[in-house]
Amino acid sequence: MSTTHTDRLRALLEPLATQAGLDLEDVRVTKAGNRRQVQIDVDTDEGVDMDAVAEFSRVVGEALDASDVMGEEPYLLEVGSPGAERPLALPRHWHRAEGRLAAIHLVDGGELVARVLAADEDGALVEVQPVKGRGRPKERRLEYTEVARARVQVEFNRKDDDDLLDEEDGGDDGAQ
Repeated sequence: MSTTHTDRLRALLEPLATQAGLDLEDVRVTKAGNRRQVQIDVDTDEGVDMDAVAEFSRVVGEALDASDVMGEEPYLLEVGSPGAERPLALPRHWHRAEGRLAAIHLVDGGELVARVLAADEDGALVEVQPVKGRGRPKERRLEYTEVARARVQVEFNRKDDDDLLDEEDGGDDGAQ
């Protein structure tokens, strides 16, 4: 059975990520001049901090140097997180996106913008935003089989629920 270069990399990296308490989200290898660029994305339910990324990068570098997976050609290693507009491809991604806005492209060709309210192994409960701000948001259950692709959206002007409550009660945070 033939395996791709990325498959061999994943086979090497997956146990290292698990041992570090991380989920291996993506592995990409691209040509960059006379070397290859190896980009690895890791994440956890709580997100990843820079110390965890640095430590995992060190471990991966040692493992790559000790193996023959990269061959003799030089490579540049980059380890990071999926980023603010991360794709929602697995149930754990949807769970991590609870409370966030997502652009969702459906298998039937439809598109919607919705806030992820809850997620389980089969689908997600979302709050579909009204078109052009008309009407009220509506809850909808989406099975993952209905979703062609989805991506978290960055929100610059979102007010947190606590901020909204503070404004409604005149800014009193309950402190006496």
